[in-house]
Amino acid sequence: MTPAASELGSTGIGAPGASWHDLGAGLCVAGLLLPEAVAYAGLAHLPVAHALTGLMVGLALYALLGGSRFAIVAPTSSSATLSAAAVLSWSGTSAALSPAAYVQAVLALVLLAGGLLIALALARQGQLSAFVSRPVLRGFAFALAITIVIKQMPDMLGLALPAGLGNDPLHLMAFAAAHVVGWKWPSVAVAAAAALVVLGLRNWPRVPASMVVIVLAIIAADVLGLKQMGVEEVGVVARPVLQLALPDLPLKDWVQMGELAFGLVMLLFAESWGSMRSMALAHGDTLDANRELMALGACNVASALLQGMPVGAGFSATSANTAAGANSRWAGAVALVVVAAALALALPALHLLPRPVLAVAVISALWHALNPRPLVDLWHMRRDRLLVLGAVLAVLAFGVLHGMLIAIGLSVIDALRRFSQPLMHELGELGTTRNFVSLGSHQGAQAVPGVLILRPEEPLFFASAERVAADVIARARGRVDCRTVVLSLEESADLDSTAVECLLELDQRLQDLGKRLVLARVKEPVRELLGRWASKGLGDPGRLYWSVADAAQALAASASRQL
Repeated sequence: MTPAASELGSTGIGAPGASWHDLGAGLCVAGLLLPEAVAYAGLAHLPVAHALTGLMVGLALYALLGGSRFAIVAPTSSSATLSAAAVLSWSGTSAALSPAAYVQAVLALVLLAGGLLIALALARQGQLSAFVSRPVLRGFAFALAITIVIKQMPDMLGLALPAGLGNDPLHLMAFAAAHVVGWKWPSVAVAAAAALVVLGLRNWPRVPASMVVIVLAIIAADVLGLKQMGVEEVGVVARPVLQLALPDLPLKDWVQMGELAFGLVMLLFAESWGSMRSMALAHGDTLDANRELMALGACNVASALLQGMPVGAGFSATSANTAAGANSRWAGAVALVVVAAALALALPALHLLPRPVLAVAVISALWHALNPRPLVDLWHMRRDRLLVLGAVLAVLAFGVLHGMLIAIGLSVIDALRRFSQPLMHELGELGTTRNFVSLGSHQGAQAVPGVLILRPEEPLFFASAERVAADVIARARGRVDCRTVVLSLEESADLDSTAVECLLELDQRLQDLGKRLVLARVKEPVRELLGRWASKGLGDPGRLYWSVADAAQALAASASRQL
């Protein structure tokens, strides 16, 4: 990592390296963020002012608190869709919400999610993002992108939906296909023209294609009178007020909203950390997961208190910022200034924006997530196929909120499955070296006479310890010549109480078989823990070794003395 990169990864927006590249990147990103904010407000079923508030708060606070020089924190499609799904599912079990009450419920959800992110940061739990595996996150993102794109179809087709149709993508597709006569062809033509312009501008990645299309569409709507042709407009967009206030939600509802906030927390951090980390790895930067948790939490708390929607570091804005040549977090600050200027000068004209063009802007922002290549690569790798398919099908079949919770559950279940079914390798000495490797996998490795050396390939904890102990007993019974069992704990940085009890039980059962248990590769925390059990024998320093080679050497010397 270069010195400049190191400084930029750890200091504020005034870090060395800010340049004209940041100015250009900020302009480009602002051109992407403004149409996205308008579009994502629709996904969240919120007035546009709440998305614009979240956009400005996210840009400002992350520039001050964040650690990534490329991340752009703003409203995202996934957080908008998930927050809407969460509040709508909650409101379905209580009294129907008025539009004002719905807004307050979303703000409460965002505030609680931000508070949880800060609490996790203070508890140094940045590693929790690892519990949502990449295959599951990719499957979720792919299915979410499909869902959002399908939900743009009514606006692109000018199709009016009946009140009782529902909101799931399969019903929307079926209804659109069955009601071709209800399509408004001027809307279809406007959407097609906007899509052609966006596709034509893809050869110039530094040109904000969505902003160009929106400006052209507003001009066309005014000049050609598209509304008179039946093309729906976005309508009047209120200015963000940035009013500091707590969400107005009854006390009894805060607990239920807190339960729903966990899904939003996992999504925000998993998506944001994935975007940040991928850019950091590509440019040799280092990031602190706990610092990013804190920054994201602060952005969401501030956004909620100022009447804004949830924000995160989405992949589209972050990758666009990187591609545009950003060198520091000054790019986000520039984008903030441009957004504020645009809102001050051009907001009244936004009401002319045709809704089919806005739908095209949403699809354009999600285009990267519709690429099936990462899923195909996983399929060819023959790894995690069920996880990917499960995540995709869960979102499509059960909706965004329940699909996200199912996807997280799949990740946790898969981790528990792997940990609770550990592989066990028998080790042998490789030639005259002090290296002990898996027998059968390395030519020339030889078992130590009279000694059975075993290594579980996963950490010992409550879900795996009993299975490991049973496997050790079974192997020891099958080795009549074995006098001593060496168990290598190199995968176990620490032990819980269940693992300790299982080791004690294993020691006793081996003694009943006339065999002795010795532990190797015992790390400091485990050594200290077992030392408290010295009266029971297993914590005896003479039975704990730093390496397998040390244990084998000590056992060989002991056997020689007995002879």
